[in-house]
Amino acid sequence: MASSTKVVLITGSAQRVGATIARSLHATGCHIAIHYQNSAAAANSLMQELNQIRPDSAITIQANLLDTDNLPPLVDQVIKQWGRLDVLVNNASSFYPTTIGNIVEAAWQDLVGTNFKAPLFLAQAAAPYLKQTQGCIINMVDIHAERPMRKHIIYSAAKAALSSVSKSLARELAPEVRVNGIAPGAILWPEQTTPDQTKQAILERVALKRCGTPEDIAQAVKFLAFDAPYITGHILPVDGGRRLFI
Repeated sequence: MASSTKVVLITGSAQRVGATIARSLHATGCHIAIHYQNSAAAANSLMQELNQIRPDSAITIQANLLDTDNLPPLVDQVIKQWGRLDVLVNNASSFYPTTIGNIVEAAWQDLVGTNFKAPLFLAQAAAPYLKQTQGCIINMVDIHAERPMRKHIIYSAAKAALSSVSKSLARELAPEVRVNGIAPGAILWPEQTTPDQTKQAILERVALKRCGTPEDIAQAVKFLAFDAPYITGHILPVDGGRRLFI
């Protein structure tokens, strides 16, 4: 018998922004499915943390999102565990530069696969269950979907495609399922080293003159998931006003 507790599946949620989203939505009383690919230790640690707060409220699911065949079983594991799905957060993303003259097929497959293809096929797999719960999909887009980032041609194009597909899905899945996106600005610096001069140059083009935090993104996810029943097909910038300067 399905639980009445809302269930959230978050891709790439073992660490960084995804983990913050997981903690935030868990604090509202949701069950959380923590998807990961390689970060098993971090995913298990987060699961244990959440289950200590509320027993049997979190699970981990390992899957390579680039293999489309893995996506329906990923959703099925959530349904098998709790009998329902209310929110899908497509958070997982590859991010690195690709410069003209050095673009290779592997980078295309990875960046388009994680940032566009996987969210679309995962939404397709989740849609029947989300319709049953009047649920929603939230896709993590990027402010650079509108104005491409230099030296990140594939990434920017893939996020632009995700922005477009979010709006298309909002039409296709209405009225039962809402679909929105969040477009973060400077929230966390990439895991690879970012020179201080580069950071300062970016922040000079942010109206609020500071980085955002993972909590800012988590609050936006919570808003779109639970406090915005009449919003669909919208891409919400969470960027401190950076889009005004790009």
